[in-house]
Amino acid sequence: MNDHIQPDGSAEHEYEHGALGDAEYAEFMELAAEEGFDIEDVEGAIEAAGHGPLPVLAVVGRPNVGKSTLVNRMIGRREAVVEDRPGVTRDRVTYEAEWAGRRFKVVDTGGWEQDVLGIDASVAAQAEYAIEAADAVVFVVDAKVGATDTDEAVVRLLRKAGKPVVLCANKVDGPSGEADAAYLWNLGLGEPHPVSALHGRGTGDMLDAVLEVLPDAPEQSFGTAIGGPRRVALIGRPNVGKSSLLNKVAGEERVVVNELAGTTRDPVDELIELGGKTWKFVDTAGIRKRVHLQQGADYYASLRTAAAVEKAEVAVVLIDASESISVQDQRIITMAVEAGRAMVIAFNKWDTLDEERRYYLEREIETELGQVAWAPRVNVSARTGRHMEKLVPAIETALAGWETRVPTGRLNAFLGELVSAHPHPVRGGKQPRILFGTQAGTKPPRFVLFASGFIEAGYRRFIERRLREEFGFEGTPIHISVRVREKRGAKKK
Repeated sequence: MNDHIQPDGSAEHEYEHGALGDAEYAEFMELAAEEGFDIEDVEGAIEAAGHGPLPVLAVVGRPNVGKSTLVNRMIGRREAVVEDRPGVTRDRVTYEAEWAGRRFKVVDTGGWEQDVLGIDASVAAQAEYAIEAADAVVFVVDAKVGATDTDEAVVRLLRKAGKPVVLCANKVDGPSGEADAAYLWNLGLGEPHPVSALHGRGTGDMLDAVLEVLPDAPEQSFGTAIGGPRRVALIGRPNVGKSSLLNKVAGEERVVVNELAGTTRDPVDELIELGGKTWKFVDTAGIRKRVHLQQGADYYASLRTAAAVEKAEVAVVLIDASESISVQDQRIITMAVEAGRAMVIAFNKWDTLDEERRYYLEREIETELGQVAWAPRVNVSARTGRHMEKLVPAIETALAGWETRVPTGRLNAFLGELVSAHPHPVRGGKQPRILFGTQAGTKPPRFVLFASGFIEAGYRRFIERRLREEFGFEGTPIHISVRVREKRGAKKK
């Protein structure tokens, strides 16, 4: 929302209310006012939930230059682990930040070093992937030490990536250190911003520079164009039959298949005619275990698989039906859910199952995959082609759920009946109520509920379950956020 001051001094609200029509929007805002909600608060909640992914800022640099301290300064709280020795941060860690009214994600990375082995190489690879996935980069250099050979190597990496870069000259605690910062012009990345992440000096000016290069929101990468092929990522553990499945739906040997697990390293894009439509299938590398425990080629393969899921619209998760559902299977499903993708679960090698295994598999599905019972399930054999004709209808069902929108009037009628029949439990003598709500976005469906008090996680899950029963949403995760009405007089004057 932007406010434009009119000649009479009033503020005209310019608000992109997206899926809400003008009449529906006016009715919704009238309802919000009646319930005592501030209009700007309501608009802000819808806008926050309604837009796509937030822009991403990666904070990179060699070890012990103060990256995590700077991240804590950006997000306004001590959350990133800080210790006066190099190598404390290893994984990429993402936080949400806000500056000058704009929200974005900050990715704290481990220190980047060249020509390192073992876990240090994995840390460096995490930083490289963070740069690749980011919309802009803050490159942190220790102004007291000056530019090192490692810093020069990071500069080459940044130039190759082609991302906007803000140069942060850290550990400038006073005016005397500004001369040290000036030497960093030699890196060729533009103006060095002298900062003391520890004391907060100069961080505001640096964040202003960040906002200048950070996009308001990254472009959606779904499909090649309007009406273009829908993107389907095939994901799963190694050797569950992803490449065999792709070859079977393609009707020819498009990708290498081998009993040796891990044959596929890079995502393989294939345009395939299936069910009367053209689809873009992406065969990905199998994900073996937690990313930060991997090494070498497997490590990079997992990162590229994660990137392929982010660019896809629907993930087909392949599970080997002949083996017990593993923790890794569940982790891969969670990755697809957290990425907000439509999802189909395909149990491969179904032709190898006897009656006993089928019985135990059904029990495993109930206990291990209960949290994604909404995902369409197909039982297939990539080797024989059995039930492959069921794959496209399942994908189309998941995509339809992913794009479903519920009109605000219908949603509020549903919420009113739900709250009357099943009110929130009384806690501490108080009984919070859901007053009204709206669907702020799709792909995946995102809802904002406005309430009189805190809504417990269990009741939110109950609402999600009833939303699915009433409106479908088969094959898609649902995001629900709750905005609590402030007590009257509690807002700042």
